[in-house]
Amino acid sequence: MPAEQRSARTERRAMAQHSTLLHLFAGGCGGTAGAILTCPLEVVKTRLQSSQLALRPLCLSEIQLPGMSVRLMNPSPPVPGVLKLLRTILEKEGIRSLFRGLGPNLVGVAPSRAIYFAAYSGVKERLNTVLVPESKKVHMLSAACAGITSASLTNPIWLVKTRMQLEARVKGELGSNALQCAVHVYRTEGLLGFYRGITASYAGVSETIIHFVIYEALKQHLRNGHHSLSTPFTLSANSHDFFGLMGAAAVSKTCASCIAYPHEVIRTRLREEGSRYRSFIQTLQLIIHEEGPLALYRGLLAHLIRQIPNTAIVMATYELIVCLAPPTW
Repeated sequence: MPAEQRSARTERRAMAQHSTLLHLFAGGCGGTAGAILTCPLEVVKTRLQSSQLALRPLCLSEIQLPGMSVRLMNPSPPVPGVLKLLRTILEKEGIRSLFRGLGPNLVGVAPSRAIYFAAYSGVKERLNTVLVPESKKVHMLSAACAGITSASLTNPIWLVKTRMQLEARVKGELGSNALQCAVHVYRTEGLLGFYRGITASYAGVSETIIHFVIYEALKQHLRNGHHSLSTPFTLSANSHDFFGLMGAAAVSKTCASCIAYPHEVIRTRLREEGSRYRSFIQTLQLIIHEEGPLALYRGLLAHLIRQIPNTAIVMATYELIVCLAPPTW
């Protein structure tokens, strides 16, 4: 092989490595910023999704009447709204409870987002060489691969975070920390216990696919609006570009969340301690049978209130770092 070809190949490999590091760093920074600012809404959403607030009527003993058998039902009180639950947690548990699970979230969000964006970027680069470049098929397959990779590697962290967020405590009482929670899961459920809810996370890849397909389409629309089709879109100092990306991320995530939200409720139920929920399908059927189809959308308002600014922050931070990075990256 000629020296020129070897040199060119080495240079391309180095550029690919720099690109991967950049996407890792940008994705991690974006995820961390979003997690800190929206943690209280994450706690409220998880509480609303859990079976602790489920609309399950209490069945009392049957009463035998002439010619019939009557089962008395004592309906449970309605599920509180986002603001009411937020106020209840503040009054009974204190402000620290609104940041339960922030530790695992910060530990997990940076590698999770970093893995996701690096996988998405890497897969997209390769698929662009074998499929129609920047097509919807490329975006969908890239998002699916990135979502499955990220979920598989970080599920133990999210399980610990969910357990901590569901742990109610008296105001002033110290709850278990992330390490104590992880040790308890290992002792009571073993290593497999850390992967409870992984099937729901895989189902949630559909949300990721929808999100990125819509986001890439909106970004392409912004690109066409600012430049000619042959000119690459870059984030300049123009605030219209910055807020345009934030708006595209918010719109795409809202659409994706509304369509694929039930997997979030199912995943939380599967991660509950001592749960009677065993698999994705069994949990889906049980929730619909006992609580009705609307129960699959409990906590959606809190989720949207949190996700829209969170996604906008994550995506805008990611795009900003990628575009402002020096050429050596």
